[in-house]
Amino acid sequence: MPKQNKQSNRVNQRGAESESENQQTDNDLQELFLDELADVYNAEQQLTKALPKMAKAAQSDELRQALEEHLEETEEHVTRLEKVAESIDETLKRKTCQAMKGLLAEGEDIVKEQKDSSALDAGIIAACQKVEHYEIASYGTLCAWAEQLGHDAALKLLRQTEEEESAADEKLSEVAEGIANQRAQAE
Repeated sequence: MPKQNKQSNRVNQRGAESESENQQTDNDLQELFLDELADVYNAEQQLTKALPKMAKAAQSDELRQALEEHLEETEEHVTRLEKVAESIDETLKRKTCQAMKGLLAEGEDIVKEQKDSSALDAGIIAACQKVEHYEIASYGTLCAWAEQLGHDAALKLLRQTEEEESAADEKLSEVAEGIANQRAQAE
């Protein structure tokens, strides 16, 4: 019988260690989740400042309208991220999203370099789609982590934004095809 008690104690000890490791993993993932939330929050804020400039630079009315519509969505994304933080009783910390900063700087360069070019709208679309793909990846990651952490309300909000980012990317593709087709017909 004493031998069984030792085995039982070892099993209980291993179970406690495993539970402690799982708790630490959840805490580490929670911290990473909050860090990524802060990152994408700043990314969305940067985008609200950049989209009006891109819309103003656009040559086609269709692209300008698509960018203006996405600006409205982006402003909602900022608000929605605040709701995500509230849903898990957290506050978003201040952080600069270096990736978005770089993507937007690249977009500004394209606008300057292509200013009087017939390829300006194509360049703007390419820059915007890079941004959309970054956001889709970020929101996809946040959704996976929210699900793993059991943040159901946050997951629902994040999934909604992820779907809107995907729709914006598809809209940009449609605009690109429309512009290309119009230019092809004009030639």
